[in-house]
Amino acid sequence: MEKYLEYAVEQIEKLCKIPSPSGFTAKVQAYLIEELAFLGYTPKVTNKGSVLVNLGGEGHGLVLSAHVDTLGLMVRSIKSNGRLRFTHVGGFPGNYIETENCTVITRDGREYSGTIQIVNPAAHYRKDISETKRDDANMEIVLDEKVFTKEDVEALGIMPGDFVALDPRTIVTEKGFIKSRHLDDKAGSALLLALARYVKEENAELKRNTWLLFTMYEEVGHGACSGFPEGISEIISVDMGVVGEDLGADEFKVSICAKDSNGPYDYDITTRLIELAKKKNLQYAVDIYPFYGSDAGAALAAGHDFKHGLIGPGVAASHGYERTHKEGLLNALKLIKEYITNE
Repeated sequence: MEKYLEYAVEQIEKLCKIPSPSGFTAKVQAYLIEELAFLGYTPKVTNKGSVLVNLGGEGHGLVLSAHVDTLGLMVRSIKSNGRLRFTHVGGFPGNYIETENCTVITRDGREYSGTIQIVNPAAHYRKDISETKRDDANMEIVLDEKVFTKEDVEALGIMPGDFVALDPRTIVTEKGFIKSRHLDDKAGSALLLALARYVKEENAELKRNTWLLFTMYEEVGHGACSGFPEGISEIISVDMGVVGEDLGADEFKVSICAKDSNGPYDYDITTRLIELAKKKNLQYAVDIYPFYGSDAGAALAAGHDFKHGLIGPGVAASHGYERTHKEGLLNALKLIKEYITNE
């Protein structure tokens, strides 16, 4: 599976470069359609914008879900001094984006670079910087434009409701670490693309009718509420594995989630995943995610009668500047492959 791992890493880099905060996902949707077609598939787009593709196989249906929407911002208002007040798209603390570069995207497609700062950020000007609460009342976007008034900014075509994409700063190191914003869940999405390539090129025999679903609203809670084909009995979210002090996962393992904020995952699916990981001598961990929700949980909340599971490569510093490793990606890719070919 190593060559498919390298393809997955390439896809992570490409996906992370495409701005796609929840609600602004047309470009990444188009990329997925193009790439899946290149691999020999016929993807479909659901009414809500998810990308759905069948890998083949027969029998009771399985959906593997990953999301390509990310955290981001939206312009809330334009200040009288030409700075922008923003609102969060998705949940993350303000200090995770302080001093980050960003891009404001207008409704007519113009793009303007800027930086996210606290108000009056100069250490030579104020002594209480470390005590200032990092929230949208005390932080702002400083545009890289000669603007000094609200009217100056409006002349650029910027208005409330414009999306703001965060600079991903994607780096792949010589020792196999991948550092970037938005590994949640562009790493999982890249793994599903690698799985699709594996199935096509190796003519893999699937033990069930297997679908991939790339969703567009997971970070705001309703990514996989709809858009499923007929005959589905299971959904497994391929998302990020949480790394924390009392958790077993790290960036080198595939994480199998037994429970998140919404409760336990299906006992049988979780057990099968654990048994496969043991059988194939994968590096894995079984963990509880204390503050987490997934596409699988959203599907159940919407009333779908599915069994559900959740796996993913270990990702450190989630919702910030994240980090994983090729070993974790490979362990996750192998576990997904085993699940659809060995049941």
